[in-house]
Amino acid sequence: MTALTYRYVALTDTGLRRADNEDSGYASDRLLVIADGMGGAAAGEIASSETLHVIRQLDRELEADAIDELDAAVIDANQRLADIIARDPAVEGMGTTLDALLWDGEKFAFAHIGDSRVYRLRGGDLQQLSTDHTFVQSLIDEGRISKAEARTHPHRSLILRAMLGRDDNGADLSWVQPVLGDRYLLCSDGLSDMVEDPAIARALGAETIDVAATELIRLALEGGGVDNVTVVIAEFVAQDAEPDEHLACADGQPQLVGAAASQDRPRAGAAASGPDTKVSGKRAQAPDPEELRYAPRPPSRRRWVRWTIGIVVLGAILAGVGAVAYKWSQTQYYVSDDNGKVVVFRGVQADIPGLTLSHVDETTDIALASLTDFQRREIEDGIEASSKADALQTIKELDVIPTTPAPTTPSSPAPTTPAPDPAATSPSTATPAVWTR
Repeated sequence: MTALTYRYVALTDTGLRRADNEDSGYASDRLLVIADGMGGAAAGEIASSETLHVIRQLDRELEADAIDELDAAVIDANQRLADIIARDPAVEGMGTTLDALLWDGEKFAFAHIGDSRVYRLRGGDLQQLSTDHTFVQSLIDEGRISKAEARTHPHRSLILRAMLGRDDNGADLSWVQPVLGDRYLLCSDGLSDMVEDPAIARALGAETIDVAATELIRLALEGGGVDNVTVVIAEFVAQDAEPDEHLACADGQPQLVGAAASQDRPRAGAAASGPDTKVSGKRAQAPDPEELRYAPRPPSRRRWVRWTIGIVVLGAILAGVGAVAYKWSQTQYYVSDDNGKVVVFRGVQADIPGLTLSHVDETTDIALASLTDFQRREIEDGIEASSKADALQTIKELDVIPTTPAPTTPSSPAPTTPAPDPAATSPSTATPAVWTR
């Protein structure tokens, strides 16, 4: 069997309509990562860059199983976000997607959360390895809409899972086995929303991965460039293959791009140099369209009328969306624990004050303590299922550690009580039976 290694490249562009780059990308001979920050005024660029800086600490000789190390790093990165939010409530609501591939010399450990994507090009065929954690993907899984309809769905940007500094949204973990000639693409939705899969496949199959990265960015910008776009590409070659001196990775140095590569990441709303507006005689960057939703507006003489109308309209919209979302949530299932037992929940994992979106649907006799450490953490975090049957199948595949019963000590035979003398008991003095309820 041929020993494999891979060449890599990372490239990013702010896009045509955004003022800041909230994407972060990283590529080295051990680790490939992409994180797409979100939050606008809540500093999505901080979420993506801080997450990436924690994950990139895995770019070293591994001390344990790759998937366990990756799982622990994702938990640490999520805790980093929680710590930042606790110190500065102004960034409450920031979050990021994450895709990471950690190479152990034979295969990739793969972590995924959010709607950034990982593709594999093998023999000219493009396959999406990640599953979007989005509302429209759940509709696709249920057969209610097609992939083509999902691209224009009004709620296509609604993410159901992301790294938010909370412990209720874990990453999907799996293994990926590469073969010689494979090309892997990690990309933010700035590419996948702008460019359809057939065009991605053609560009990814370019002569070199440097050319492929450039072509993918170009296609995203030509498609509208409405968001930041970042690509990380790896190409598998024989370990003894001659290095390609034309590639950016020829020097063996890691590549860091996007928000994580910036030494000056101003807080949202801070002035930055740019070509579009002027402040005090200096040019300043035009405000990010996403941040405009949070920007204060000048007071108006009819402000109270507008506020009233806005509140009524918003209330009606939220009520409608809430009813649809609740109905949909009750068609979902996941596997988690309850009182130390593995159970099937119906509903979705969400912490909304005053509203319960899930309940125990079926309880098993499998104790949480009887599982491996990795599976116990997965169960505690919750494993999503496409149906109840899928949830039960997940439970069947758990590795239950059998418990050894304690040895029994032979007991001494009970002393034999002599039979009572019938003549010694008088019917008039016998003790009546007593029943308790």
